Amino acid sequence: MSPSDRLGAGRYITARAIPDRTVSTPHELTTADGATVSGVLRTVPGARTVVSLMHPRQDFTHHVLVPELLARGAAVWTQGTRSVNNDINLLHEQAVLDMAAGQAFLRDAGFDHVVTLGHSGGGTLAALYHQQAALPPDERIAHTPAGRPVDLPGAELPAPDAVVFMAPHPGQGALLQRLIDPSVTDESDPMSVDPALDPYSAANGFAPAPRSSTYTGEFIQRYRAAQRARIARIDAHARQLAAETTAARRRFKRSADAADRRRSLAPRIITVYRTDADPRGVDQSLDPNERPYGSLLGSRPDLINYGLTGFGRLSTPQAWLSTWSATATNADFLRCAPGVTAPALLVELTGDQASFPADTTAMLSSLGSRDLTHRRVRGLHFGGPIAPGEPTGSALAADAIGEWLTHRFPLAV
Repeated sequence: MSPSDRLGAGRYITARAIPDRTVSTPHELTTADGATVSGVLRTVPGARTVVSLMHPRQDFTHHVLVPELLARGAAVWTQGTRSVNNDINLLHEQAVLDMAAGQAFLRDAGFDHVVTLGHSGGGTLAALYHQQAALPPDERIAHTPAGRPVDLPGAELPAPDAVVFMAPHPGQGALLQRLIDPSVTDESDPMSVDPALDPYSAANGFAPAPRSSTYTGEFIQRYRAAQRARIARIDAHARQLAAETTAARRRFKRSADAADRRRSLAPRIITVYRTDADPRGVDQSLDPNERPYGSLLGSRPDLINYGLTGFGRLSTPQAWLSTWSATATNADFLRCAPGVTAPALLVELTGDQASFPADTTAMLSSLGSRDLTHRRVRGLHFGGPIAPGEPTGSALAADAIGEWLTHRFPLAV
């Protein structure tokens, strides 16, 4: 098996070395609601502009753009949420509070300009943060979709000076709705299947790798409707479980009964099988761009779909509704975008496997920024090259970002 045939091939890009003059310092921050988050600040002599990289679920400490930005004279702040690399209870509303702690830290550190940079799902988190920071406190989100109080109205949300989006997708929930396999007939059985909706059945148009599959328009229409229906069923289940937890919490407040307290604390975990099944991964005629055969997670989605790796695999009901439900989440790029009014750069990767040309068009149309720049560079979603021997997408994106920053903010020489 060649390296390019591995199921997760292309997800991790080797970064160039950090410049020798870089000073790196770790920091631990306390959020407005008392959580602890951490980040790493890297500076170069003379840096007055800092770029903040953050993702709701992933650790960006060693993101491929870190050395690229430092080499161009910007300081770089990489921060995690309280749910980094363990998103079973990821609430995007809390992630906004986590991001706020980092933004306040950077203002206090004395930088003249703070620029947020959202790659992939970090783009939607950045859009949500910018939207909430621009609102009067009494208009901000006060409860998660499951009804849990969150004190965004009472929190300090420093407004960044600009935002960069690199390969942003429409949000975790919108992404999952595209990827979820609607042929699952029993949520407790990962092998259950409705043959009429099976995306990896030859009878429905699937062809084995690396040949492109061919699905009919009628199949795609039924398939997308069935995906929405499966999400709706999981939504209903999540709301029921969340309501049971809330009811137990309220009973405990009245009764002080230890049994009610235990019921309010007992986790209800939602398991979602088979979430790598967007037909576009294997039928390249659908929403065409320069992407290779395969999905965001690898070259064999017909196998990955049945494996452990996948979006939204395990979550609490509260996290499902806040993050993974396309209909319930507040973290939806297109809904947040009108509230993003700071100068913005959107870097589109032409071989993106998660965000397609129509998505980019919709995002650009929705963003509220009057100073809005769009750049297209050749590369894959995670920043890899489309073809062996080519420059990486991340290097080309870094050139576009560096040029855009240079024209707006002071960078160290």
